[in-house]
Amino acid sequence: MSGGIVEQESQGSTSHRFGATVWLTGLPSAGKSTLATELAGRARRDSRAVEVLDGDDVRSWLTPDLGFSREDRDANVVRVGRVAHLLARNGVLVLVPVIAPYVASREVVRELHEQAGLAFVEVHVSTSLEECQRRDAKGLYARQRSRSLSGLTGVDDPYEIPPAPALRLDTETMLDAADVLETKLRALGHL
Repeated sequence: MSGGIVEQESQGSTSHRFGATVWLTGLPSAGKSTLATELAGRARRDSRAVEVLDGDDVRSWLTPDLGFSREDRDANVVRVGRVAHLLARNGVLVLVPVIAPYVASREVVRELHEQAGLAFVEVHVSTSLEECQRRDAKGLYARQRSRSLSGLTGVDDPYEIPPAPALRLDTETMLDAADVLETKLRALGHL
């Protein structure tokens, strides 16, 4: 009888002893935070320990000292990644909707997780620039057009598309992006 319990726990199907980080990267207004919030609600309904480290919120309490230079953006991603790592190693499913524009800094976070034997699931929210500009949830694109903002990721600052994410979701054309993400995470044993 105990053999069945050990097997079930090792598969992670019900106990969720092991956490994971799901990193949602993409342009501003791509739908990263919306997806994370929806998925967090679903995970909580399944009694899964879950935390959302939203880029805007985290910047206010974890990295208020950082600006938007390449070095500061990299430092921001690594700091957020370290917090995600700490939560994941304590069994939490961590959803991280953060732009994280550079491949190199995302890889630092991936390596941190992999060295600890923790799952790191990179999800590219690949909504087009045109759709993100149309949505403009925070008014960033309008401010950039009026020249009151510069260094906007994907417009006048780079965004490096993930070369091989675990999943690519285009929230412009995909009506069920949260369902697709949930299905993927269930298949990986994280939900």
